[in-house]
Amino acid sequence: QVQLVESGGGLVQAGGSLRLSCAVSGRIFGTYVMGWFRQAPGKDRDFVAAITWVGRSTSYGDFVKGRFTISRDNARVTVVLQMNYLTPEDTAVYYCAAAPRPRMWNTPSEYDYWGQGTQVTVSS
Repeated sequence: QVQLVESGGGLVQAGGSLRLSCAVSGRIFGTYVMGWFRQAPGKDRDFVAAITWVGRSTSYGDFVKGRFTISRDNARVTVVLQMNYLTPEDTAVYYCAAAPRPRMWNTPSEYDYWGQGTQVTVSS
């Protein structure tokens, strides 16, 4: 089992930044991919970013456009999503997720474990 707990959400003005963290516990193996997704009311859950548990391979959703950065800390127990130049369109609940061996990193159904989510609200 893998447990994921997100933190760092909140209210920020357009153009501002937020740093989301995902505390990871449980059994994580080298093939795992850690992802961030987001879901706005009435919309599908969208892929934001992902990073391998081993190495530094990353992937980002098209809308990110260089504004967000995903990383792991040195102890590999936290996955961080640094979000800059936020816009009101970034308002959503952001979820951390873990996939043992995903074929498609941007597909929610490939991820077996999910956190409870953290709300990000960007005001104009």
